[in-house]
Amino acid sequence: MQNQRVELAVFIVALVAVVLAVATLARRFGTSAPLLLTVVGIIVGYLPGMPLIEVDREIVMLGLLPPLLYSAAIRTSLIDLKATIRGIGLLSVGLVIFTAVGVGIAVWALLGVPLPLAIAFGGVVAPPDAVAATAVAKRIGLPRQLVTLLEAESLFNDATALVIVRMGLVALGASVTVWDVSSQFLWAAGGGIAIGIAAAYLIGLVRRRITHTVTDTALSFLCPWLAYLPAEEVHASGVLSVVTAGVLLGHKSMYFQTAQSRIAERVNWATIQFVLENAVFLIIGLQAHAIVQGVADIGWARVGYISVLVLLVVILLRPLWIFTTMLVWRSKQWPWSTTAKVAAITSWAGMRGVVTIAAAFTLPTDAPERDLLVLLALVVTAGTLLIQGYSLPWLARALDLRGEDPREDALQVATVLERSLGAGEARLDALVDSETPASVVASLHEASKRRRDAAWERLGTEADIESDSDAYVRLRKEMIVAERAKILSIRDNGQASSDVLDKVFGVMDIEESMLTGFAERTPLGGDETLRAPEHTRGECPHLDDAPNCPPPPITPEGCEECLAEGLQWVNLRICLTCGHVGCCDSSPGQHAAGHFRSTDHPVMRSFEPGEEWRWCYVDSLLG
Repeated sequence: MQNQRVELAVFIVALVAVVLAVATLARRFGTSAPLLLTVVGIIVGYLPGMPLIEVDREIVMLGLLPPLLYSAAIRTSLIDLKATIRGIGLLSVGLVIFTAVGVGIAVWALLGVPLPLAIAFGGVVAPPDAVAATAVAKRIGLPRQLVTLLEAESLFNDATALVIVRMGLVALGASVTVWDVSSQFLWAAGGGIAIGIAAAYLIGLVRRRITHTVTDTALSFLCPWLAYLPAEEVHASGVLSVVTAGVLLGHKSMYFQTAQSRIAERVNWATIQFVLENAVFLIIGLQAHAIVQGVADIGWARVGYISVLVLLVVILLRPLWIFTTMLVWRSKQWPWSTTAKVAAITSWAGMRGVVTIAAAFTLPTDAPERDLLVLLALVVTAGTLLIQGYSLPWLARALDLRGEDPREDALQVATVLERSLGAGEARLDALVDSETPASVVASLHEASKRRRDAAWERLGTEADIESDSDAYVRLRKEMIVAERAKILSIRDNGQASSDVLDKVFGVMDIEESMLTGFAERTPLGGDETLRAPEHTRGECPHLDDAPNCPPPPITPEGCEECLAEGLQWVNLRICLTCGHVGCCDSSPGQHAAGHFRSTDHPVMRSFEPGEEWRWCYVDSLLG
């Protein structure tokens, strides 16, 4: 018994060590960690002396699936889900049912197994795992809406697939009617969502009363099972319950969690997700040897052609469904040509994962061709991971489908900060009275200005020019290095207690992490001219009346006042009323804002190469 515990501990340590090493190599060489880990797992599983590894289905379904779903759900935007609800329904419900039936008919025809068992197997291989797909999608820079759709699909399709598997196995032992299947599906979906909503509400009530960061974070570790277990107990969908609770808790976190709790939860769950997600794909590879060993007595020629046919059916059913429903699913945000490209990428992003392997082990041990069906599940998982996973970047490049321009993100960050800081400063002005120290008010306004300037400075082309906020970050970091060295000297000499020093180090670490965010600059990237995104534009008569094209610049070589005063600007703006060129608020002169104050000309436009966004000084709106 003691030796078994030691062997288990060594296995877990080795598993995590391999995950960390391979994931690090994947980042360094620009490849997908899940795909590389699957390959490494297969190779390691066949090494001499390596025992056959079979992971119990309950470990995956109860130990791994709930936290994986929850960690993804709390980061999923409820607003984004509403925006893609039609696509989610078509993929996570319609496509899963279509795939399960199609694969089931193919397996029934190829193997001669009972049709309910074949349909259950179809449910096993139907749900794609978005971990591998989104890992590739984010790395190669696909559109954010597409990445969101793939992530949302994976959150909900497991529930549909597991219900199909459950109903297929029930039908295998007894006759069921269409009503039985429909009612079971509705109860699984509706009951899972209802229990998830109830769990989120109750957990939220408790967390509102918790102000201790560690306690709140520890409670968050229980949330996946608090939603999953009650739903499974009443035969509803635990998957949907976890997803629903996670999405709602993530959406409401700003109302019942402190800032410290949100930061701690974000970091801890990111770590858990990183380890579990990558370990899952390593485990898939490690199980390959044991699964293949189970069909050693079956003719390899038969196994080979059946495996190839089933893999092809699984791969081809996805584009068949997506392109057939493309007219219904077509996004209003994309033109027809882009929609076709998105459909092609979505069709090829159908990699299977751990749920397929775990669900395969739920097939009855006495079921006909059970060992072969488990092997087919492995072939589908490994085949889609390797074939589609490694070719997806090539397809994206061939279709020239790219994500959002990083400058557009920087522009949106700047405008959101501008509006939020304006609200904060308005509140500050309302609170100031005769007894408020003027130095405190000035310091708060200066802090707002520094955050505002740092955001706007991420735009523009003159990254080699040091702005005021750049200089602040550089000098403050040097100060922190000196301060930390002094504190370490105090610690080593025993001149202060460890509790006091921990608090000082904590404050310093928070400030340094904020400075790192300030120091980030966005590369130009992209070939298109930067304009304000449609969905960020507010109603503004000044922007509506202002021309899109600026008049001839008065001083095309740069800011008129800076040239006269011998100052260096950071970014340039041009007045759409008179053509005056002025420097931005991050520049020492702030002449663009000064021009507005002296002339009341409301709208300025970026005078930087490749930028055509406009800004109204009156309404503080982008256009």
